[in-house]
Amino acid sequence: MHDRTVEVLRAVDGTLIPSGTKVTLQPGTFVMITQALGDSYTVYVNGNLVRVAGGDGDALGLVILQAEDVNAMEGSVEEKVWIQLRTCYDPEIPVNIADLGLIYQCEVLPLGSEQYQIIVTMTLTAPGCGMGPVLLSEVESKIKQINGVQDVKMTLTFDPPWDRSKMTDEAKLQLGLL
Repeated sequence: MHDRTVEVLRAVDGTLIPSGTKVTLQPGTFVMITQALGDSYTVYVNGNLVRVAGGDGDALGLVILQAEDVNAMEGSVEEKVWIQLRTCYDPEIPVNIADLGLIYQCEVLPLGSEQYQIIVTMTLTAPGCGMGPVLLSEVESKIKQINGVQDVKMTLTFDPPWDRSKMTDEAKLQLGLL
């Protein structure tokens, strides 16, 4: 899949990386698939990286990427939150945000009978990344899919700043840093 060139088959919305600006790719445009992880594609077009939702894979002549239903999985609410976090990928780095060490806090607070508030504090690999709001929105949306989650509070912080030491050994190995 990596570095495969395909033709856009229909108009498809995407997000310019790293600015976060919304763009529309037009039919007939040739793009290079650089990443297909989680439920999104990253494509290279006209000198830019663009993130395309996995649900629009058909516009690229590819499969529609969809995550498994987290509610059909075994585990506690906290375990399911971490499962969902591991389906969110940095659009420029082929590692999920949990293994990258971008999640600084993940707290599950009971609100009542089988009802929960989730508090997530996270960072980005670079403070100026315009994809921050996009990633936060994706994380919030995926956590809200978990049965019983009534509220998600997202906080973006750069204190302490992210560095490679926060990555798991698996992430470092995947990126050739071990």
